[in-house]
Amino acid sequence: MKKVFIIAFLAFFGMTQAQVTFKPGLRGGINFSHISKGNNYDNNYYYYDNNGNYVNGNRPDFKSKTDFYIGFYGAVRLSKYYTLQPELDYSRQGAIYKRSGFADERLDISYLSLAVINKFTFTEKFNIHIGPTIDFVVDNNFDTENDVDLTFYLGAGYNFTKNFGIEARVKKGIVPVVEQYNDGYNTNVVFSFGATYSFDLK
Repeated sequence: MKKVFIIAFLAFFGMTQAQVTFKPGLRGGINFSHISKGNNYDNNYYYYDNNGNYVNGNRPDFKSKTDFYIGFYGAVRLSKYYTLQPELDYSRQGAIYKRSGFADERLDISYLSLAVINKFTFTEKFNIHIGPTIDFVVDNNFDTENDVDLTFYLGAGYNFTKNFGIEARVKKGIVPVVEQYNDGYNTNVVFSFGATYSFDLK
């Protein structure tokens, strides 16, 4: 709790020392996404194979798939230590659904994401990202339980120059996403890695 107060104090103190600036920018990169196992997950699983035999096999599972994200942001630097960064992103997510005795099934779901990122800058190059998002389904190849997801970001970035940097984030959903696979509370999990480019406004 003390650390939270220290960060808040540093951000407030920095606001009195720095001029507010605004930089728009682009971000994009790779998503490594999967869907959580759910609260009803059980390794004991029986199913009918292609020959009609009732057998015990491995529980169906959601494995990671690779896709991409792209978007833009507006970075409002309010102090030396704190930047408020609204973002609008297109994010392709989903999972590979694996079942014993069946071919793997690719589950694709795309979101339009509205994020409010709180960026804490500890040096000129290194920063931490924390913030919520609301994701709207824009495309999918399976039945989703909800068309909206609420998620949270946690990540970090490194700036090579004042314009170019890289970032890595984890995004965790809290709204069930899967409908026809009855394993319970299955939610989105996304690990992303990419690059950012900020534009100077004269």
